[in-house]
Amino acid sequence: MLEEKILNDYKNAMKDKDTLKSSTLSFLRAELMNLAIEKKKKALEDIDVIAVIKKQIKQHQDSIEQFTKGNRQDLADKETRELGILKSYLPAELPAEEIKKIIEEVITVTGAAGPKDMGRVMKEANAQIAGRADGKLVSDLVKERLNKPLSS
Repeated sequence: MLEEKILNDYKNAMKDKDTLKSSTLSFLRAELMNLAIEKKKKALEDIDVIAVIKKQIKQHQDSIEQFTKGNRQDLADKETRELGILKSYLPAELPAEEIKKIIEEVITVTGAAGPKDMGRVMKEANAQIAGRADGKLVSDLVKERLNKPLSS
């Protein structure tokens, strides 16, 4: 399980005195514990762990943007290194072509005809993609596909 891997990596980072990695993983573990308490579970599913990691990645990306705007390159660099650590725990991203294939299959199965079916297609596509692609990319590809007429 991903949660166990994070715990083991945290322990190793502490032993190796890798302060950046240990502090990053410590904060991640705290977020995971909060979610586990919220869901009243002892251990989280990998999908939940991935959701927490993605949330933290988004926060780091926003911080990097703000620090860069504020001419604080030292802080932006630190956030970038932490971002790399977090991204290493995500499953490999699907290529855009693979996402498009999944979207086409979902549209065929659901019988989606236009933009009004976006929610249904997104729900089904996200279930199949399950954290292996950026949500905004999936949304943009679905929107693009539903806005163009069927090309037979």
